Parts: sequence; C-alpha cells; structure tokens
Amino acid sequence: MDNKDNDKFLVLNIGGTFNKIYNEIIGKLIVPNNNFIIKSVLESSKIGRISIKSIIHKDSLDMNKKDRKKIIKYIEKSKSQYIIIIHGTDTMEKTAKFINKHIKNKVIILTGAMVPYSIDKVEATANFSLAMGFLQGKKIKNDVYIAMHGKVKKYNKIYKNRELGIFECH
Repeated sequence: MDNKDNDKFLVLNIGGTFNKIYNEIIGKLIVPNNNFIIKSVLESSKIGRISIKSIIHKDSLDMNKKDRKKIIKYIEKSKSQYIIIIHGTDTMEKTAKFINKHIKNKVIILTGAMVPYSIDKVEATANFSLAMGFLQGKKIKNDVYIAMHGKVKKYNKIYKNRELGIFECH
C-alpha cells in the first residue's frame, strides 16, 4: 500500500484521534508519524489496494492555516479524483470549508473518529468504510463531504454535536 497502488483513490492521513496511540513513556495519547492505523483498517475491512499519503501528524486542535494550505497543495498536485482525508473531528468542519474554497474538481470526503482506533476499532473502521462506500456510488458530484456516524453529507450540512459526542445533520 504505497502511493503507486491506485491513482483513482487516495487516502490523505492528516492525524487526529483516529490515529492516536498510547505512548507509555510520556503517558499520553499521541498522533504517530506513520500509516499503521489506516493500513490496519484497510486490511481488516478487506478494502483493496489504495494509495495512502501521510502529510501531517497532528491533533486537529493543533492545525493551522499553514497546515490547511499544505493539504490544498497536495490535493492540487494529486492525480486522484477521489480523496478521503483522515482528520480530527474537532476542526474537521473548518478544514472542509477551507478545502471547499480552493478545490472544485474532485470528490473529497473527510472522516475520522471520536475514539482512537487503537482503543476501539469499530467507530474508525465504520466511518472510513462509510466514506469508501460513498465513493463507490454513481455520479458523485465533485464537492467536499464529511462521513461520520452513518451519515455522508456535504460539509456544510453536517456538524459535530459536542454535547452528544456525535455528528448530526443541520
């Protein structure tokens, strides 16, 4: 699973809770600098070979405009038409809005998890599979979407309900 596996689909691994693992030495969850988690999701879900690129390794609360510009530059250079972005849920909507301002010729889906895959594999796997399944649909309009908790909607039609800890539709 490297960048040459499939040019149609691309997974951009940005970081976020989805990827977090427990670091025993410092005693807290960290975002590792690798694609181990997403590769595990792909293997356990029996999803075929997909290109993966890890470009940022941060909790989304630590992301800034410079990081979002880096995402845009990578998307613009990519030959892939369909892009899934693994992103932290706290600022997923902000990044989606930023991407929507700059990218009009691709289908981009942001997804993530409220609980790290390393702690509970179900949510992260379900959200990623939801995004991947959406990309298999017919006549998907070039746009920016969010796939979370059983819903795939245009980025501005879904939001994180912080009181309930789930994504809901507007």
